[in-house]
Amino acid sequence: MPLMLFILLGTLQLFMMMHARILTQLAAFQVTRAGSLTHANCPRMLHAGILQVLPSIEPFAKPTGASIAANLANAFDRYKNNTYNGRNINVGAGKSVALNGAGGTGALMWIIRNFGGRGAAGNDDNFDQSVGPMRLETQVVFWFPMRVPFANWVIARTMLAHYNMQAYSNQNPLMIRQKANWTGPGATLSAEMRSEIQGRLLAGEYVFPIVASYTMRMMTPLKAINLVPKNCALTPNSL
Repeated sequence: MPLMLFILLGTLQLFMMMHARILTQLAAFQVTRAGSLTHANCPRMLHAGILQVLPSIEPFAKPTGASIAANLANAFDRYKNNTYNGRNINVGAGKSVALNGAGGTGALMWIIRNFGGRGAAGNDDNFDQSVGPMRLETQVVFWFPMRVPFANWVIARTMLAHYNMQAYSNQNPLMIRQKANWTGPGATLSAEMRSEIQGRLLAGEYVFPIVASYTMRMMTPLKAINLVPKNCALTPNSL
C-alpha cells in the first residue's frame, strides 16, 4: 500500500515538476529579455520571471467569481516580493531574515546575472556595435514548491541523500533487521545552493530547484545604477 501510494502521488508530483520546468525555461527567456530592454533593471527582470512561473505556484484560472485577469493580478500581488506569502522580511543590504524558523532565503526565484561582450561599460553609446556587443547572461533558479503529500517528503529526502547532505538510514518498520541506505554520489553543487536546499528541506519547506539559462544581446545600454547588487534580490551575490 505505501509503495502504490507513492507511485500514484509521485507520478502526479513529477508531472507537476515537468510543467514547472517548461515554465522555468520560458521564465529564463522573459527575464533576460526584460533586462535587455530595461538597462538590466532587476525589479523588471524579477517580475517578468515571477509572472511566468505563477501557474505552477497557484492556479488563477479557477471559478472564484472574478475574472482570470483579476485572479492573476491578485496572485502576482502576493508573490511580487519574491517570497512565499511573506515568509521572509528584508532587513536591507541584500539580506533577509527568515520567519517561522525555516532556513535559507525563502526566495521564490534566484536570478544570477553576468554581462559579456563589452562588459559593464555604463551608458555606452556604442554598446550595440557589431564588434563586441554587450550581452546579458542570466541563470534562473525557480524554487518550485512540492505540495503533493508524502511524495514531497520522499523526493526531499532522496534529494538530500543524493547530494550527500543527509543520509537516510531509518529502520524498515516491516523488517526489523533492515535499514534504509539512501546515499548518493554527492553531485557537484555550489555552496550557496547546497545551503539553501538543506536549510529549507530540513525545515519542512519542500522545494525543488529548477535551473534554466538564457543569453541575449543588450537592446539598451547598461546603467551603472543597475549593476549593484550583482544579482537580483534574495539571490546570493557570491554566485
